[in-house]
Amino acid sequence: MVKKKTEKKEESKQTNVVHVSGTRKRSIARATLKEGRGRIKINNYLLDNYEPEFARAKIMEPLMIAGDLSNKVDIKINVHGGGWRSQSDAVRLAISRALVKYSKDKALEKSFLDYDRHLLVADIRRKEQRKPNDSKARAMRTKSYR
Repeated sequence: MVKKKTEKKEESKQTNVVHVSGTRKRSIARATLKEGRGRIKINNYLLDNYEPEFARAKIMEPLMIAGDLSNKVDIKINVHGGGWRSQSDAVRLAISRALVKYSKDKALEKSFLDYDRHLLVADIRRKEQRKPNDSKARAMRTKSYR
């Protein structure tokens, strides 16, 4: 005797969730964007409480350019590695990429690129490796006598 499985058709509410990442030097920021009330959390801290103030101002740049869209979405970001300055650049990159991917708006993408190219394009520069038999990567290697 074969039992038939009854399939339940659940009407699930489809929410548009966007996952993106941004990197700078050793810092990696992973952002999750979904519809909400405009809350931005970085490592479970609200953006208003994020320190230092310079990093907070740098992170808010893509939110100000996006305008009203940033008040309609919640963004949760996890960032690790690197220093505070490279972390803020990675978070900024992840936020702007998420906003463009969520809105699918070419005008928003163009405004980000016109303001600063590094809002959408990662800066691939890294620390220069140290050279063999030397303690530093550059400088102070040879003495020059005249």
